[in-house]
Amino acid sequence: MSLRNHLVDTTALRISRDFRWLYIGRTGLLVGAMLTETALIWQIYQLSGSNLAVGAAAASGGIGIVAGLLVGGVLADRFDRRRILVTVRVPGLLVALALLVNALQDEPLLWFLFAAVIADTFLAGLSIPASFAAVPSLVGQENVASASALNGLTGQLTGVAGPALAGVVIAAGGTEWCYGLNVVGFVVFAVAMIFVGPMPPDRGGEDEQESNPYSLKDAFAFVRRNKVVAGVLLIDIMPMLFAWPRGLFPALATEQFHGGAVAFGLLSAAAGVGAFLAAAFSGKVTKAAQPGFVVVIAASVWGAAMVGLALSPWLALGLVFLAISGASDLVSEVLRTGLLQNHTPDRLRGRVTSLWLAQATVSPALGNLQAGALAGPLGLGGAILAGGVACIAGVAVVGWRLPAFRRATMLPSATEPY
Repeated sequence: MSLRNHLVDTTALRISRDFRWLYIGRTGLLVGAMLTETALIWQIYQLSGSNLAVGAAAASGGIGIVAGLLVGGVLADRFDRRRILVTVRVPGLLVALALLVNALQDEPLLWFLFAAVIADTFLAGLSIPASFAAVPSLVGQENVASASALNGLTGQLTGVAGPALAGVVIAAGGTEWCYGLNVVGFVVFAVAMIFVGPMPPDRGGEDEQESNPYSLKDAFAFVRRNKVVAGVLLIDIMPMLFAWPRGLFPALATEQFHGGAVAFGLLSAAAGVGAFLAAAFSGKVTKAAQPGFVVVIAASVWGAAMVGLALSPWLALGLVFLAISGASDLVSEVLRTGLLQNHTPDRLRGRVTSLWLAQATVSPALGNLQAGALAGPLGLGGAILAGGVACIAGVAVVGWRLPAFRRATMLPSATEPY
């Protein structure tokens, strides 16, 4: 069988000019955002000397992006999505410029960095639902999985390489160079959006007396009715809530693997490497005949990989299991994205996407909290093992209780509740 058939499916890029330009613009923003995120962590620590301050900044960013996602989902179902993307990025560019100016001062302001984190993540959250919701209309429902795989490939590449690149840039020229490159990313996005046409939401079939495009109420009601979309959200919760103990990696590196900072860095990067490789060779994944069933299997593999990590006596073996977990998550993410976008009507897609992404942001934070709590009575290995088992059990329950999700195909059936 040809290797080409296994490489990432580029159909979405080939058939849609608008998606190509949106993809280029999004890549520019992703690179800039990753450089900025790393530079902010470094600069806050340098100015404060406090790990607590770094943690508080991360928490502030989480609050900012969740708030932005929920508001952005409503906007994406009400207004032209291209206009939202362009409008939101104007103040985003101002924040990027302000970070650059602050970094060039003899005494950069620490409080401003916290304000910038909140503003930047809120603005990013505002734009993400519009970007996601527009994809099916740009590439067609049959190519949504292809678009998801391409976005996943870029996201994983920037996630793995971005922090390393930021470290080199900071060492060579300081944080101001990271912020300057972020400004360049905004310029790339602005140029790309010139070539993207209008992307209005399709309000067809909407009963204005029953539906309020300014409210999340209809999105919650739709998720309760549509078992495929409900399955996407529930399956996504299981690994993130029970089996992603990233907060335990520092202790795992030193206490279980006796490797210190080097081991911590490898543990932090391993899942991303696995996800990147899976994205690069995702050609067959996007054409899965039963994507719902594949998602159930992939999410179960994630839990099993965490069990393997908990029982690993050697760092190398632990890294293999983390890479497997990242690969399984990428497979699941590509198919979950396609299922959610294709099984949600366009008039609700922005709001449903915002609910999905908001829970995907909150669940890992809660998961790390419960993993830390369990590590006391159960030990590191016990806490990770319990989380992996809980993930497998939770996924099995969702697959059993929602047969419509388990049997789902990428294209919705005519009998689905819309």
